[in-house]
Amino acid sequence: MISKVYISHSPADEEMALQLSRALWRVGLESYVALYNLSPAISLAERASFGLRNSECLVALLTVEGSTSPEVCQEIGLARGLDLLIIPLLEEGAKLPFLIEHLRPLVFREEKYADVVGLLIKTIRELSRLEWLKVTCPKCGEEMTQYLTPQEDVEEALAKCTFLETICSYCQNKIRLDARTFEPRL
Repeated sequence: MISKVYISHSPADEEMALQLSRALWRVGLESYVALYNLSPAISLAERASFGLRNSECLVALLTVEGSTSPEVCQEIGLARGLDLLIIPLLEEGAKLPFLIEHLRPLVFREEKYADVVGLLIKTIRELSRLEWLKVTCPKCGEEMTQYLTPQEDVEEALAKCTFLETICSYCQNKIRLDARTFEPRL
């Protein structure tokens, strides 16, 4: 069962990693992503080791720049040593580091990044029992928790290029959810 995910990324890919972390949070997964900014009294190596040892899965965000990042490659090596599940997200044009070149990556283009985030969520749903969805209303800012939309409904919305819909339990406004990332919109 996956409940905590470590997102390995280069410092240049921080925004993409934070976007991924927010999407995982919405479906109830805790992620270690912003370790570069947390606990400055503890070394970066110790923060990475702590995050990996407390996770069940490593998601390696491998952009053209990130796939050659020494930090990312070392985090992958530690994850292999800990026998963690590794799911690589590989940008077109990038190469998998040799320690994981045997894995089948989820390939993406930067302009279609939300698609690969949705595929990752679907993959983790198949491996875990994700039940809850956290939604922050874009109008009133209140956070609510509701049952996670069944995968069949997500697939149907994706096929029709439509949004999922819910209603804010506080302000009663309709909220559209991106079927890939569950990001709320009015």
